[in-house]
Amino acid sequence: MSISNYTELQTAVINWLDREDLNARVPEFITLAEARIARRLRSRGVEERSTTVMVSGQEYYTLPTDFLEARRVKINSNPIRVLDYKTPTQITDLFPDSGTGVSRYYTIIGEEIQLKPSPGSTDTLEIAYFTRLPPLNDSNQTNWLTANAPDLLLYGSLIEAEAYLVNDPRIQIWKGAFDESINEWNVQEERARFSGHPLEIITKSNP
Repeated sequence: MSISNYTELQTAVINWLDREDLNARVPEFITLAEARIARRLRSRGVEERSTTVMVSGQEYYTLPTDFLEARRVKINSNPIRVLDYKTPTQITDLFPDSGTGVSRYYTIIGEEIQLKPSPGSTDTLEIAYFTRLPPLNDSNQTNWLTANAPDLLLYGSLIEAEAYLVNDPRIQIWKGAFDESINEWNVQEERARFSGHPLEIITKSNP
């Protein structure tokens, strides 16, 4: 059968488990599988972009509610400036005092992004990031995964049933299939990003 929506996914998981006593647990398995996939899948299909007009002297800005991981942070000034990531500790060590200037670095603290030096202009901050997909449920039957990677959803959901399938040899098969699919997606993504452009090492001097 096809797996193109949440209802069909539940039916497939039930069929593959072949355990009627676990039918009521299937929605939980799917939810846990989505979390597992979000931690490992890095694809353009789960990438978004947000923009914010900066305020002079303001160093903290709220991240998008679906933010998972930053891919690129830049300021759309003239010229465009791509910011380098630093840990919160490094940011504090580099900039122990407040003050404004040309922002060159960023870090993530909680649900906010911090820029340093604090911007002294009102340019646009642009964040390209990996996103949390809308979770599947009865009222949200589809998302990018159901359309493009139903195998990940299926194998991921089956893996989450491991606690109930004691010594079931199928678990290792499902784990292997899940890992292989994740790796294939991530390798394909890297090829797509750099297709036709050989990688090169760029030496960047500190300003």
